[in-house]
Amino acid sequence: MLLLAAPAFAHVTVQPGQAAKGSYSTVSFKVPNEQEKANTVKVEVNFPADEPLASVSTQPVPGWTATVTKSKLAKPITTDDGQVTEAVTKITWTGGQIKPGEFQQFPVSLGPLPTNTGKLVFKALQTYDDNQVVRWIDEPTSGGPEPANPAPTLALTDAKGDNGAGGQQSAAPKSSDDSDTTARVLGIAGIVVGAAGVAFGVFAGRRRSGGGSAEA
Repeated sequence: MLLLAAPAFAHVTVQPGQAAKGSYSTVSFKVPNEQEKANTVKVEVNFPADEPLASVSTQPVPGWTATVTKSKLAKPITTDDGQVTEAVTKITWTGGQIKPGEFQQFPVSLGPLPTNTGKLVFKALQTYDDNQVVRWIDEPTSGGPEPANPAPTLALTDAKGDNGAGGQQSAAPKSSDDSDTTARVLGIAGIVVGAAGVAFGVFAGRRRSGGGSAEA
């Protein structure tokens, strides 16, 4: 008997699924509607309390209202702009609808992303208009099977020198080195040309001097 695999359910995810450590990134929480007769009317995304982010902002989504919840930090975060004493712990979107068979993306800008961990887990709650609440809060385990309701997870990767701002910063010294090399080459060429000119002048002077003695 041939057994067909059951269709995979769409989960609430964060896209793209990875970002560079220490960067400021814009990600989207993609929320599909898995129900056949109910609309999604509320989406809550909880931010990891153990890895607070100094900067979080939402992009307007037509038909939806974003409510940002902040909490006091037990330990302030030090940034280039000073100390941050509170951070976003939850964003709630309400007012709109995601109909069956449709999905909605909720863009968020956040950063700087932590450098001391390999991932950020955002636990999410999805509420339908029939009062059903789906809890996307199960954390995936390394090498284990995917949980039934996995939490949206953003993988953090080491920043590469050839991408983004890091790449531009690493490229700058190379341009400087090239300029120094060019300057040295031009300088040496100038010295050679100058020396040749001096030698030619001395030689010409000797010829003139020798010619005068012969006529006398």
